[in-house]
Amino acid sequence: MVIAIGFEGSANKLAVGIIRDNEVLSNVRRTYITPPGEGFLPKETAIHHRTHVLEVLKQALSDAKLTMKDVDVICYTKGPGMGGPLTVLVLVARTIAQMYNKPMVAVNHCVGHIEMGRLITGSKDPTILYVSGGNTQIIAYSRQRYRIFGETIDIAVGNCLDRFARLLTLSNDPSPGYNIEQMAKKGKKLALLPYVVKGMDVSFSGILSHIEERLDDWLSTGKYTKEDLCFSLQETTFAMLIEITERAMAHVGSSEVLIVGGVGCNERLQEMMDVMCKERNAKLYATDERFCIDNGVMIAVAGLLQYKTGKPTPWSETTCVQRYRTDDVFVSWRE
Repeated sequence: MVIAIGFEGSANKLAVGIIRDNEVLSNVRRTYITPPGEGFLPKETAIHHRTHVLEVLKQALSDAKLTMKDVDVICYTKGPGMGGPLTVLVLVARTIAQMYNKPMVAVNHCVGHIEMGRLITGSKDPTILYVSGGNTQIIAYSRQRYRIFGETIDIAVGNCLDRFARLLTLSNDPSPGYNIEQMAKKGKKLALLPYVVKGMDVSFSGILSHIEERLDDWLSTGKYTKEDLCFSLQETTFAMLIEITERAMAHVGSSEVLIVGGVGCNERLQEMMDVMCKERNAKLYATDERFCIDNGVMIAVAGLLQYKTGKPTPWSETTCVQRYRTDDVFVSWRE
């Protein structure tokens, strides 16, 4: 039995999770929430993480009924993510590793999402739709790498939703995407928005510009309500994502889809994906907000897989990087 602790703080979620092999012992998270109409900046986010990291760590250990001496390996997010917040968490992880003489494992954030999803849902070899505030990728496993079949060529779908929420000055509590999802349920009219699929890739910034140029006119004339626009944005962007997911499934001959990342909590996205999967006699796997949204458990899960099939990360490499692609990781734990 190996106990692993995971530190995550690549964006506005600060999280610590602890696992014993495949058993989740604790999953504690604090979110940095900004006022409506504002995003989160690296400096302020880093200050939030620095302020709360020790209380989150204490809470995680308390929930797991453990002390740091009981932990066998310390896992942390190496990247991708925002530089300031990542640096706070790696400094804490390195300090604790030295204080308690524990090995460290540096984890790719995206691979953390994938391995957490595979563990929780029991999916074996799915085509993966990874959708979050910072990433949008279609991924499938081949020859010890998670291969990227398609991705956004500009901003991530979650970033598109966040920025749209700012245009409407929607609350960031609990998250902009959640509030858009709730408003979309009341939308009645579909606004025609740009549908931008380029081969296996997608683009979202043009959709945002299109809305921004027309927003005041649409709302002032009553052509569309805010609810209509939330509904229209979801329907358009999610249809784009499902198209490239289906194309990747056809290419690799897959009969499973796994949705991971913060946007993966969206019930409308899951519903639309499920329709496509049923038409292909495929199965959809998705998780709820406990494990979809950035969390420390996913870092512990991926880190423990690396640790059991390889070696700890050398001390000189326990750094963080803002750009760290999913397909850069050698997946030693899969055949």
